[in-house]
Amino acid sequence: MVELLLLFFGALVIAIAVTPVSKWLAPHVGVIARPRARDIHTQPVPKLGGLAILLGVLVMALMLGRRLEFQQFAAIVVAATLMSFMGLVDDRFNLNAYVKLVAQVGAAVMVYLFGVRVMMFSNPLLDALLTVVWIVGITNAMNMLDNMDGLLAGISAVISAFFLVLAVINGQYLVGLLSAAVLGACIGFLAWNLNPASVFMGDSGSMFLGFMLACVAIKLRFLGQSPAVSWLVPVIVMGLPIFDMTLVTLSRLRRGKNPLTSPGKDHTSHRIANHGFNRREAVMILYLACGALGIIAIIASVANVLANVIIAGALLVLGAYLLWFMEFGPWKLTTIDWEHSGPGARSGVLRPAPLPTEPINTSPS
Repeated sequence: MVELLLLFFGALVIAIAVTPVSKWLAPHVGVIARPRARDIHTQPVPKLGGLAILLGVLVMALMLGRRLEFQQFAAIVVAATLMSFMGLVDDRFNLNAYVKLVAQVGAAVMVYLFGVRVMMFSNPLLDALLTVVWIVGITNAMNMLDNMDGLLAGISAVISAFFLVLAVINGQYLVGLLSAAVLGACIGFLAWNLNPASVFMGDSGSMFLGFMLACVAIKLRFLGQSPAVSWLVPVIVMGLPIFDMTLVTLSRLRRGKNPLTSPGKDHTSHRIANHGFNRREAVMILYLACGALGIIAIIASVANVLANVIIAGALLVLGAYLLWFMEFGPWKLTTIDWEHSGPGARSGVLRPAPLPTEPINTSPS
């Protein structure tokens, strides 16, 4: 427990201290987020904050990771660092989406070969496929979620906090160590990233966090529970990024857009901010939703199979309703929604947009 506290506070201090350095360095290496039609910031913002998160996690994990199984620990650290580097290159040079996808698959295969793998089926090929799909999917879901000040860092902190609690309950040192380091680094970075943010983490931070948390989720195990239950718990904890990615993917496919290459203002956070809430309130609502899912996950980790079937069914029904509500129901997108989410949008309350009387083009400008 003492080591976990040291990890948390060490990563916290490093992130707080290094973030101003990353802000100073960003213009010198050309990593600046300039306002675009789909963005909500109106001024250029440094987006090298991922460096502070990376250093906070890696320095403390390497210092206090002596008791870990070296191969798996090294594989996760190396692969997540490579993801961060790829994100940094993307921030600077705008990599092709399919090049990034291939790199993500390669990193996921690497950690699988070193033992970080889903063990749900008796067929190794199915386990390998599920491992790669999970890691690549969560990495991209977390990257997509980085669309408002403080959103991804806060959600990552909430998720890692619940992973830390689950690890302590079940005596899992690897999960606890990495979760404590991620929690401290994210909270330290939030000191600079809350609305109005003075620095963004960029893809170097979002890719790192997504990959790291996906691997940590795979390593979760629960004493006396079946593999199906062990797999359900991290899915619930990470339910918010999974929901947001599902919503955005379905919405863009329905509008004839490629989800990988057609970013826009169609995320859960944007829809909340378009209907009676300002951006800070939208982010706080999503924090609370993620916290509620974490509490449900803890309950699921100690419940029997029947109770978990009920929990899973209820969450699926709720998720399906929210998808309908935000894509086809009262919160569906309109032209006014897109305009309100843009750089000229005010930071206060946004009025619900009227329903369109004719088909409109909702593709990002």
